[in-house]
Amino acid sequence: MKFTTRLLHEAFAPDAATGATTQPIFQSSAFYQPTAEDMAKIFAGRKPGFVYTRVGNPTIAGFERRINALEGGVGAVACASGMAAVSQAVLNVLSQGSEILASGGLYGGTSSLFRDFAEYGITVRYAAGDRVEDFAAALTERTRLIYVETIGNPKLDVVDIAALAELAHAHDVPLFVDNTVTTPYLCQPLKLGADVVIHSTSKALNGNGNSIGGIVVAGGKFRYDPALFPKFREYQFGPMSYIVRLRQRMVTDYGGCMAPFNAYLTGIGLDTLALRLDRINANALALARLCAEKGFDVNYPGLEASPYHAIAKKQFGNRYGAMLTLRLGTKERAFQFINSLHYALNVSNIGDARTLVLHPASTIFVHASAEEKTNGGVTEDLVRINVGIEDTDDLLEDFSTALDALA
Repeated sequence: MKFTTRLLHEAFAPDAATGATTQPIFQSSAFYQPTAEDMAKIFAGRKPGFVYTRVGNPTIAGFERRINALEGGVGAVACASGMAAVSQAVLNVLSQGSEILASGGLYGGTSSLFRDFAEYGITVRYAAGDRVEDFAAALTERTRLIYVETIGNPKLDVVDIAALAELAHAHDVPLFVDNTVTTPYLCQPLKLGADVVIHSTSKALNGNGNSIGGIVVAGGKFRYDPALFPKFREYQFGPMSYIVRLRQRMVTDYGGCMAPFNAYLTGIGLDTLALRLDRINANALALARLCAEKGFDVNYPGLEASPYHAIAKKQFGNRYGAMLTLRLGTKERAFQFINSLHYALNVSNIGDARTLVLHPASTIFVHASAEEKTNGGVTEDLVRINVGIEDTDDLLEDFSTALDALA
């Protein structure tokens, strides 16, 4: 099966009880079991079933199976938000004294979270560049995972996932990849050697901007040696070790579970993922070319002028995502540009069906340090554009008018 057929059929079937062709919403906090013995077996993990939505829910489980199938993992756990997914995924592995080695172009919320980890004895080191050699130079004996994004938000940097996975495994550490910007339609990091994939499902997987969520998918190939990862001393379950611990100790104990209604809404949006992204990728490339033709400083991996064009083309199959950025000279010109657009909405989300624009320095990076802004490619004159599915001609006309007003 090809991608969209798998998306619609591989991990989904009509509801056995009712025949419903959309995943039913099981809006229940708890679930009945006929005997005390049944309840005990489910809690002990010796029988499948549901007892409490914080631990598991049929609607959420159906959504997890679908994303897991698209990413090619051994299991997935849905979370309350993208940031809940990032924090629980990382803390599932790290202990006091651990280090994260990360790419510089991380989303501002993630770099802020990593800065907060210092209060718990977990530190982050950032690679000086995007090459594998830059990551190798920053590895230490305390490094316990490498964390990157498929396309940096909003730096738009692209790392070689396969080469980075080889480096990580040579040093007995797992590679975590945030696949939010590209989605499994453009990239399936587990197939390139990554060990854990993370999504903010609030973005392109949903596509409608109507619900918050996150999800973590494990590849199951990395062995978490208890000598290096002491949290796994009691979780030696082969390929399922990471997922079992994530669900039992992180989501269950910390409580960052997805809501059933959000799983339902995101599952509906997921049905049209490939259709939306085909249109979005075409629109984004056309808009990037328009900006470049008008002489503006535009950053988009789909342009041959981008230093990441070659690796992006190799990894994403000649598709480059919805996001591009413009540098407009000053913060005032950036604000003027945003305010003059008609179809693009001034919104902090990405991955919506509608085109969205944002000034990162005054919003998602407003609390970032100067170093974090530099690492993330954020300047005072930068505008982030996340392209939607509008008719191409209307979109280009709107942006052309706004850009011409700056000339």
